[in-house]
Amino acid sequence: MIVVLLVCVTGMLGYLTLQYRLQWDVSQNGRNSLSETSIDILQKMQGPIQVTVYASEQQAQLGDVRKIIADFVLLYQRIKPDLTLTFVDPIAEPQLAQAANIRVNGEIVIGFNQKIEHLTTINEQAFTNALMRLARTEKTLILELSGHGERRLDGHANYDLGDFGQQLRVNGFVHQSLNFAIDRDIAPNADVLLIASPQTDLLPGEVDKLLNYIDNGGNLLWLVDQESLRGLLPLAEKLHLTLTPGVVVDPQAKGLKAPETFALGAIYGQHPIVGTFNYITVFPFARQILINENEEWHSVGLVKVAPEGWIETGDLNAAASFDLAVDVPGPVGVAAALTRMVQDREQRIVVVGSGHFLANTYLGNGSNLDFGINLINWLVGDEGLIVIQPRPTLDNNLVFSEMQLTMLAVISFVILPALLLIGGVVIWWRRRRNW
Repeated sequence: MIVVLLVCVTGMLGYLTLQYRLQWDVSQNGRNSLSETSIDILQKMQGPIQVTVYASEQQAQLGDVRKIIADFVLLYQRIKPDLTLTFVDPIAEPQLAQAANIRVNGEIVIGFNQKIEHLTTINEQAFTNALMRLARTEKTLILELSGHGERRLDGHANYDLGDFGQQLRVNGFVHQSLNFAIDRDIAPNADVLLIASPQTDLLPGEVDKLLNYIDNGGNLLWLVDQESLRGLLPLAEKLHLTLTPGVVVDPQAKGLKAPETFALGAIYGQHPIVGTFNYITVFPFARQILINENEEWHSVGLVKVAPEGWIETGDLNAAASFDLAVDVPGPVGVAAALTRMVQDREQRIVVVGSGHFLANTYLGNGSNLDFGINLINWLVGDEGLIVIQPRPTLDNNLVFSEMQLTMLAVISFVILPALLLIGGVVIWWRRRRNW
């Protein structure tokens, strides 16, 4: 009877394993499962995804590359069963590799909706970013105002935004220059206009064209430094914003061995751009963005900095100190997002009081790049395709105090052996009684 019951239970368990699949990720920090963002993107991609890997079966340095890639892709296949994986040996079939424009052994080609992306690295951030680019139905155009010494998205100077522009291109964006000395007006197919810290005043006619762009519902990212607004005060007034003079001083930055003029962002508002953002951002030489309450715009403060700092209106070359008579205490808002309905469409605008935070010199500080990509994604209406935050690796070291080490030694070398000895004596005594 027991044997029959055991066979029935075993059969039922086998049937359940074929019908249902459950798994738990007990690895450190859940690094063997996909992030929620990757899962969301996979669920939004309607249609099959083809992944073709051009890799030989064995590599001298990495070993069985195919198994490594197959195990990684399996994480995506569990969420999206119609994601197929195919391997091609570029050495055995060089014609196929050449036709696919393969450059290195181990290169991955991802196909979706007759579009392809090439990858030469294998990790969740790179793979999911490629899926994001494939998920975009068309190229998204960013116009950047030029002709006044603005920071350029293709510039290589420390002041420019070239590294950020490269990341935008990696994420499927295209950008073009807008110079009113050449272009008659703002292109109607622009998804967002970038005004990045002009260094000379705009002509009144140029300002009028920008205001007309806003009136017609255009999206805007405006990076403002502590200098003059360069003729764009009417734009600030139209947005009901006040950009106060002075530079934010953050004493907390000094404790982290950074200049006091590097305001640290860790207080974020309730907004899709920063909804799940839990990282430090750095805003060098930032200025305050004040939102004036009005019925036209729905405005949200995105970032507050320097809760123990202030807005310094004096000479930054001298030792900065808070003066209650002239300085404004923190925390200080340095970024704002604005929305309103224009012709049955939501208009989106972001103003940041620091153009430096996306500059080549400072882009690598904190999570400035992620924050910048999130800004652009939200402005063009792709807030669901946000940047993938890499999972931090937790400390693998197990550190014991002196007391804990003593207790561990006592348990291991005294208590456990004593218990085993007592158990052995008890068993021997009971057996002897039964003899």
